[in-house]
Amino acid sequence: MTINPEKLVTVALAERAYDIHIGAGLLNRADALLKDYARGNRLLVITDSQVERHILPRFESAIAKAGLTAETFILPSGEAAKCWSQLEALTDWLLHHHAERSDYLIALGGGVVGDITGFAAHIVKRGCNFVQIPTTLLAQVDSSVGGKTAINSKAGKNLIGAFHQPALVLIDPDVLGSLPGRELAAGFAEVVKYGLIDSPEFFEFCETHVERFFAGDTEIREEIILHSVRAKARIVAADETELSGVRALLNLGHTFGHALEAQTGFSDRLLHGEAVAAGMALAFRYSVRLGLCNEVDAARVTALLTAAKLPTNLREAGAVASGAELTAHMMHDKKVSGGTLPFLLVKGIGQTFLSNEVDLGDIARFLDSEAQK
Repeated sequence: MTINPEKLVTVALAERAYDIHIGAGLLNRADALLKDYARGNRLLVITDSQVERHILPRFESAIAKAGLTAETFILPSGEAAKCWSQLEALTDWLLHHHAERSDYLIALGGGVVGDITGFAAHIVKRGCNFVQIPTTLLAQVDSSVGGKTAINSKAGKNLIGAFHQPALVLIDPDVLGSLPGRELAAGFAEVVKYGLIDSPEFFEFCETHVERFFAGDTEIREEIILHSVRAKARIVAADETELSGVRALLNLGHTFGHALEAQTGFSDRLLHGEAVAAGMALAFRYSVRLGLCNEVDAARVTALLTAAKLPTNLREAGAVASGAELTAHMMHDKKVSGGTLPFLLVKGIGQTFLSNEVDLGDIARFLDSEAQK
């Protein structure tokens, strides 16, 4: 692959189209990019306790150059914040601060912050606007783009939500320097996914440059983020609300992964990206079991994820359980229709497809065998 100097991606959704700006140091230029999104001189900013310490001061200094100030709501850090009680607290805070339909809420944080802010923006006063400033790799390459917003419930992950597109996305790869290694690796799982869906060339690029990526190579990081965002934008523009099935390809590894997250209590015991990594490895091995995919490709996937220090089986994910337990979690998946759960399977690297003919009993037997590893 050649390095692409372009740093602007547009999500082509007619009247809901929006731009994604990508560039090192972008956070320091937030004043120029956000001044037209403020009402008066105020921005309503939603972030979490980790970002508050490491990134929020830089953001506040940047917007101050345009005479802007931030009213800030601080969520607890972690997946547990995507819940009814925090959504209630956030919406009450927005109403207390007289949020209007013309306001642009600023989601400054990872996927949890973006998801709950976007959902709050969708429901407060029947809909206001929001801007995504993702601060984790996973949010930069996946959840900040595409308008999926949600909270979790006792029944499962992301079951309460809506499609609500942001007005703007600002991605600064420099903020990744403050991420713990585990969080960076979790985001890399979503990067690898784009290669596995339909781009073997990008998968090979990731294989070749994985060490440079984790060593902090700015050029490689920007190219990987840019390719991922362009892939996500293309798929979202083709199938915004998963009606045609094209967007469903982005869920590779997620059906297995969400079951693993449920088994570990939707907690920091297993990060979302870690669950997706294990889920993708399982999807490849299950496809081998069905005779759809060769073992060489499955081994390459496992090797790359292992190089990124990501889990590739139930034991490494800390989610060893019976096949019956894990498939029971799967039946709460929001994609279940008519009692049937579509599965993303593969014919090889870059050859993902959606199947509606998977036998959950066979999945359970496969997972029982996986639990022995």
